[in-house]
Amino acid sequence: MSVRTALAATAGAALFLLAAAALPAHADPYETVTVDPVGRIAADGTVTLSGTYRCTGGTGPVFVSSSVGQRSPSVRQGIGGTRAVCDGVEHVWENTGKPTPGSLEPGAAHVEATVMELSPQGGLPMPRFHATGQQDITLTKS
Repeated sequence: MSVRTALAATAGAALFLLAAAALPAHADPYETVTVDPVGRIAADGTVTLSGTYRCTGGTGPVFVSSSVGQRSPSVRQGIGGTRAVCDGVEHVWENTGKPTPGSLEPGAAHVEATVMELSPQGGLPMPRFHATGQQDITLTKS
């Protein structure tokens, strides 16, 4: 095997491992998170997002986190976090937060939601992703 072929194989394997690491540890089709198509923005800038989630097998604390962006796909505003119950039943989540003043306004937006567990591994809490979801929404004045 030539050095060039060996380097190409090594680079390909490294890319595969990086891509696999970005995926949830287990892609369970019963673990889901959705985002409602309408969010609310109050006069003081407070944003409320909501949706549903279902997860199973949580051994550590589990949360539903959310973020929203409008103008730039690379700039996102974190909007709260809700404690989740991983009992296999569908639950409603609602997160509220006050992003950077002027960063969001009523209109089209893009939301990402994640169900993430802080799983104890080797004495340290490590993130374990149960489900992720994205949705284009409309922020309306509340």
